[in-house]
Amino acid sequence: MRTERVQTSGGGLRERHKARRRARILDATRELLREGPESVISTERIAERAEVSPATVYNLIGPREKIWEALADGFMDALEDRLAAPGSGDPRDVVRSTVQLFVGDPVVSRRMVRGWEESGLVLNRSPLVQLRRAMADARTRGLLRADVDTDALAAMVSTSCVGALHQWVAALIDDDQFLANALFALDVALAAAAADPHRDQLLAPLRTRGAV
Repeated sequence: MRTERVQTSGGGLRERHKARRRARILDATRELLREGPESVISTERIAERAEVSPATVYNLIGPREKIWEALADGFMDALEDRLAAPGSGDPRDVVRSTVQLFVGDPVVSRRMVRGWEESGLVLNRSPLVQLRRAMADARTRGLLRADVDTDALAAMVSTSCVGALHQWVAALIDDDQFLANALFALDVALAAAAADPHRDQLLAPLRTRGAV
């Protein structure tokens, strides 16, 4: 038993060291992106900034595609932290926090979305999970009809938000329009699924926009 505990402790220490080096590599990548938004980000440059070997970058994260994916995971980790706060489970909070996260670090988020071939999946982790939960809660509270498939509703809103994200990355819309487009998709979904007693309440944001 003593040997097993020592091995476990040693393994835990190694994992912590790996996690710290991995975090340092991603921090270095973000720094390089912010310094030169259009510059080429190479394994060698990242390794030099992070004070590790290029092989360490490759072993702990992987090739460039995996670096973009790891940066996306970092955004989602940050979003989960934001949404862990009490009272942040409303669908509008989820959408608003997601948009604010990307516009809060525009250089990194734009390069990540442009560089990552699978960037269409960027919201499939935390935002979609949180949105499903928030939609289901709204149905439980009677805001949405009992027959509504809240998972499908959340997926539709997530898809619309990905579209708005790519428009923003391409500079077709600004920060405010990004948020407005994402919230509009949510409001349309909520209004379509509204339970009768709450229909006027959930239609109000659309009426304010002059959409109905």
